[in-house]
Amino acid sequence: MWIYEKKLQYPVRVDGCNVKLAKYLITQYGGPDGELGAALRYLNQRYTMPTGKTKALLTDIGTEEFAHLEIIATMVYKLLKDATVEQLKKEGLGSHYADHDRAPFYMDASGNPWTATYIQTKGEPIADLTEDMAAEQKARVTYDYLINLSDDPGVIDALRFLREREVVHFQRFGEALNDVQCFLNEKKFY
Repeated sequence: MWIYEKKLQYPVRVDGCNVKLAKYLITQYGGPDGELGAALRYLNQRYTMPTGKTKALLTDIGTEEFAHLEIIATMVYKLLKDATVEQLKKEGLGSHYADHDRAPFYMDASGNPWTATYIQTKGEPIADLTEDMAAEQKARVTYDYLINLSDDPGVIDALRFLREREVVHFQRFGEALNDVQCFLNEKKFY
């Protein structure tokens, strides 16, 4: 079903090792409003959408969220790859190092592991699309916060790209919600 293009959707540049920033960014890898949860949520919700157009939209956006996951993982990896064990311990990543070395792991900025409870799916298209719009806004705000926490121009550039994609996804989900409401009204579901 998917064709994987072996390049990042957006280039990732970092100024150098920055353990603290990597620790913050990891929340968009495996945190409650992160890219993994978004990808899995949308790819799961597509099955109960009433139209081919909304199924396709959720497939497209869910797939793009995996590309965003790859961007975040690349930033985290680049920020950590030259870190010493002492730097990792100083920033509270000693236990991360013990379990994962410098590899990205699905967790939030506080070190809590990713959980399937982050995926909100009701099986009802209006509820799910409304949740998706909220999820995109929460991700956008998280990117705003991460931009505020960063002093790395390359990281800020990539975060701005990701934030803008959240805005586009919010708009697309709004259009899909309108389409689904019209479809359901025609079928006299509401």
